[in-house]
Amino acid sequence: MFLKPDYNLKRIYDIDLDKLEKEGIKAILFDLDSTLMASKSASYSPEIIEWLNKVRKKFFIAVVSNNKNQAYIEKVTKISDFPLLFNACKPKTDVVLPFLKKYEVNINECVLVGDRPLTDVLCGKNLGCKTILVDSITADTEPKIVRFVRKLERISIRH
Repeated sequence: MFLKPDYNLKRIYDIDLDKLEKEGIKAILFDLDSTLMASKSASYSPEIIEWLNKVRKKFFIAVVSNNKNQAYIEKVTKISDFPLLFNACKPKTDVVLPFLKKYEVNINECVLVGDRPLTDVLCGKNLGCKTILVDSITADTEPKIVRFVRKLERISIRH
């Protein structure tokens, strides 16, 4: 199935960084909301900051987000010390490709990590890079309707 991610993991912390490195991955692109931080929170948890610091010792890291809210973008920019791309228009690639070129990221050495098959995984597949689907970082506290929609979306990747 086209939307099947290369890796389907429960938590972002389950990503095997050593395995990615052995596979030749040099860059990890992350979705922002529900992947690195609670949706619309504009705040990284201490655990995520610690984990990202570990990741960036081996990999180039960046955020690729569809968020367009200027006030939110400004808040996230102030607390992030790595490249950020907002209004990315995932799953399309026309905004992401120039961003990757700017940072000299080779698609074959890149993985896109996110919580949504229809935006994050599809964008990665459209780019031609590896993909990692993770559950929402706030899965345990999301409203039931959000969890229901996420389950529906994931039905498309099980086969």
